[in-house]
Amino acid sequence: MWEGLEAVDWAGLEHNYGSAEDVPGLLHRCAGPSPQDAGEAASELLNLLYHQGGWICSAAPAALPFLLRLAAAPHVRSRRAVLDLVARLAAEAGQVAERFLDPGWSPTWERALPDVLDLLTDPDPEIRRAAADVVGVCASPGALLLPALLRCWRAESDLVNRLDLVLALGQAVTREPVGDRSDEAGALLRTLLDAPEPQLRLAAVHALTADDSGLAASRLELVLDAVRDPSVELWQRTSSVESGVRGVQDWTAGLFAGASPAFALGLLADHLDEEQRVGGLAQAGGLLSQWRSPADVLLPAIVARLDDPAAEVRYRAAELLACLGPSATTCADMVAELLGDTATRRTRKGETVAEAALWALARMNDPRCVPGLAERVAGNRSGFASVSASYGSARSGHYPALPALYEVLISLPDHAELLLPGICDRLGTTTDVGILKQLCEVLAAWGPAAKAAVPQLLDLLGDDQRWAAAATALAGIGPAGNGGRELLLARSTAGAGADAELAAWAYWQVGGEPDAALQVLGPAATAGRFVHPTLRKLADLGPHAAPFADQLRTMLGAADAWTSVEAAHALWAATGETESTVPALLEAVQDLAEGTYLPVMLPAVRRLTRIGHAAQPAAHLLRDLPTCDRRLRYFGGWRAFTEDESIRTAIDELLTATE
Repeated sequence: MWEGLEAVDWAGLEHNYGSAEDVPGLLHRCAGPSPQDAGEAASELLNLLYHQGGWICSAAPAALPFLLRLAAAPHVRSRRAVLDLVARLAAEAGQVAERFLDPGWSPTWERALPDVLDLLTDPDPEIRRAAADVVGVCASPGALLLPALLRCWRAESDLVNRLDLVLALGQAVTREPVGDRSDEAGALLRTLLDAPEPQLRLAAVHALTADDSGLAASRLELVLDAVRDPSVELWQRTSSVESGVRGVQDWTAGLFAGASPAFALGLLADHLDEEQRVGGLAQAGGLLSQWRSPADVLLPAIVARLDDPAAEVRYRAAELLACLGPSATTCADMVAELLGDTATRRTRKGETVAEAALWALARMNDPRCVPGLAERVAGNRSGFASVSASYGSARSGHYPALPALYEVLISLPDHAELLLPGICDRLGTTTDVGILKQLCEVLAAWGPAAKAAVPQLLDLLGDDQRWAAAATALAGIGPAGNGGRELLLARSTAGAGADAELAAWAYWQVGGEPDAALQVLGPAATAGRFVHPTLRKLADLGPHAAPFADQLRTMLGAADAWTSVEAAHALWAATGETESTVPALLEAVQDLAEGTYLPVMLPAVRRLTRIGHAAQPAAHLLRDLPTCDRRLRYFGGWRAFTEDESIRTAIDELLTATE
């Protein structure tokens, strides 16, 4: 097993953490008598040689022969873990650019391939399926792989192993040169579409999709039968998929391109297994977070899950209706029936079904959400998030998280009168500065509608820990907060940095003199590295900021898109100049016309709308987006929906403003 190990100059080789001189010791430990220590050594090798992928280090080809010897030895306790590492390396080697592939890998892999193929006949079925996974993901041509795979298929009786072999055959038959066994392999895969075992049929669909992208859609009933069959649990034991119900649903969803709701709709049908019903909602959410058109078809099926016996399913259905928000208002009465449903999710936060219903009604701007939200403002137990959070944009599935309570409240200015008493009470009683800041952000977003809170906010201005939150709220409310001008002016001149800028801006917003605000905001907005928040404040001074026009012009087209956008807006607000500002703002939204959305694009479109007629080039660029079916979003979860709504509303306003 160790022949040639000492002849390798391990210290001269490199892995993800530097010198590879520690690799021989870890290889020896993988063969040790302790299963725990052997597993830990294999895990450490995975971290050193693979880590998060992205390249094949020089230590990987040197280690490969010894890894395969370990995998072939029956007494080695870490055989499966070692083969998993080989699979990761083999897959990565076929994907990375040549400059990230160590020159020694390809010849070493060619020499090692017979040893990999030998493992397809190992007495241990777990090793055979792991070997099939390696063969499936490696980049070797089909001509070298198909004979061994077909031979093993005829000999293999274990159904789980046959699933791995089918997927490996499907991958090998696409790798040129495929050799003279490719027709035989293709014919075998096609006959499996009529196999008696549902999961073999599903494996065949996956295997054949590379050459027939429409196969899954044409065999939808076959696919749904397999995914919803109890035997779907077999995939948990495979090496290539190794997933339960939800994982197989996600994996299979990738076979269906575009906005078709057929697969998700099939998963939403009644099923005895709660995990199947949860997964159906996750797939519907994933589809809806990418496309707008499936909503009409999927909505009745989602609503049908509101009375599901499982709390998790009811919660997810209500949360998904919250995501759809304004387009699901016809379901408001059914959602309102869940306001008394205190069943909780099995999560750390323990969100209730009722809270998902509150969020849904808030998104629908339905007044029935107000009493429940007022209770939570008062400090009662809440499953809403404690802070704002964003979630990655996954291709399939949907992350069903509730927003922070203050984010829900921000969207409800129409109900400010009923919610304000509770917020004002909480302003005076909370000792949590974080909660205070959140409530003040709500008041700022509500603007003049929140003027009833001004007395409490003025009381907070004298508190060194809480004045900044109060200043933010007063700035949003506007002149109704002019009783705080002197305190804000004093704070703007007493300090420096962000606090002084906030105080100066709030002083101006509540009715202060422009010169005093400009003395702080002007220099701050035109110097430093991260100035776009201050540029936004400077723009509110309008023509008073004209003395800084020259500095603002130099910031147009800055490498940081946020700085360029806010500088263009501030320059336009100060001078009315459009010749240079419109092109700068237009640059920020160029990719939006192709369906690529970045958060900076929303303020850019809104700034262009303020400019009006001169922004016609932007309107021309974006004129087709209102009919675009793909959601314009950057984040996942509920934000995928609110981002899409916000940018579409902004585009509609731009088109109107430039007519």
